[in-house]
Amino acid sequence: MLELDLSAEIQALRHTFGDISEVVDVNRLREDIARLSEEAGAPDLWDDTENAQKVTSALSHRQSELARITGIAQRLDDLEVLVDLANEMGDEDSAIEARNELGTLTDLINQLEVQTLLDGEYDERSAIVTIRSGAGGDDATDFAEMLMRMYLRWAERHKYPVKVMDTSYAEGAGIKSATFEIDAPYAFGTISVEAGTHRLARISPFGSADKRQTSFAAVEVIPLMEEATEVDIPENDIRVDVFRSSGPGGQSVNTTDSAVRITHLPTGIVVSMQNEKSQIQNRAAAMRVLQNRLLLLQKEQEAAKKKELAGNITASWGDQMRSYFLYGQQLVKDLRTGQESGNPAAVFDGDLDDFISAGIRWRKRRDDDD
Repeated sequence: MLELDLSAEIQALRHTFGDISEVVDVNRLREDIARLSEEAGAPDLWDDTENAQKVTSALSHRQSELARITGIAQRLDDLEVLVDLANEMGDEDSAIEARNELGTLTDLINQLEVQTLLDGEYDERSAIVTIRSGAGGDDATDFAEMLMRMYLRWAERHKYPVKVMDTSYAEGAGIKSATFEIDAPYAFGTISVEAGTHRLARISPFGSADKRQTSFAAVEVIPLMEEATEVDIPENDIRVDVFRSSGPGGQSVNTTDSAVRITHLPTGIVVSMQNEKSQIQNRAAAMRVLQNRLLLLQKEQEAAKKKELAGNITASWGDQMRSYFLYGQQLVKDLRTGQESGNPAAVFDGDLDDFISAGIRWRKRRDDDD
């Protein structure tokens, strides 16, 4: 007779889930949803388009978070019913289904537990990701495009809306740089652990000598602010250049000078936008990203100053943080956390959750030690 006993595992999951629910504060979530729903129902909401978008986006994010919590709670209840049914009916198929569901719920609750570690000032915001090719010629620009696809596939797996804001194609293969927005709750806190220098080692498909080639690409992640009102940018601090949007290989895809490049002269920060339809829209989008970058730079400088005054300086920003080996032993290895994968193809196809979870836990331990 079939005897399926998952009570200890389910009880452990319920305990962890209970702790998570307290941290997330489900009652506060419901209060926020009620308040935002009332604001969203106001007849004059769309008189102010920018504010309406903020309200509806915040409402959608909180509804999604609540649905995730309540969905897991219901699935835990359903799992217990399924186990009882499998035992009463002696049904092996139901037992297999119950074991599979236990594994799925374990993964979901582990991911939710990691989210509770995201308590930084901007962690709950959406993210703007910029990828830039580094040393390595065509291999580096190809690698940058591989990383872009990897993050877009990761976002797609999680059903996170993505908006590509700018892409600068290389003359040969791949891209020089790309900027895109991931619009999801805690996107910044989650994906920001991917910031840093990434290294690819492989037999180059662009050379004729079949030699191993090492190339680099940099990933930058900044939070998306509704309004970066703390940053005032004088007009004489920027240079604005306009140019035609282009596609792969430099092929023109636009007959007007609608693309915009803004250079912040005091810092040298450059922001380009070309995916909007008009020059005015591209300039507004570029200014918004520039304000976000300057605000984050300001916060980083303040944090660095505090560390300097405390006598503890850690130069970690921009350091190499992950290597991808596509020759001999196929391996992806995170140099901070030790997290590894022997399946680089899956990683480049967006299978990043284990690396991101390990990165978030590593960052939390590091910050607690500082």
